[in-house]
Amino acid sequence: MPPLPVISGLRTVLAFQKAGWVVARQRGSHIILAKKGSIATLSVPNHKTLDRGTLRSLIRKAEITVEDFLQLLD
Repeated sequence: MPPLPVISGLRTVLAFQKAGWVVARQRGSHIILAKKGSIATLSVPNHKTLDRGTLRSLIRKAEITVEDFLQLLD
């Protein structure tokens, strides 16, 4: 498994949007993403950098692989 990069919350949101997630709302410093047909929602902190553990948790919750997520970043 390739290592996760240190990226911003906004860049994370843009990558998930490529995978079909849409911004449902923003509450404070967290952006909530939803996907049609999925019960799960993603709460992405809108920070300059996300911890790798937080990013990995979001990727798991979105049910995609790290490799797929890295392709979405490009």
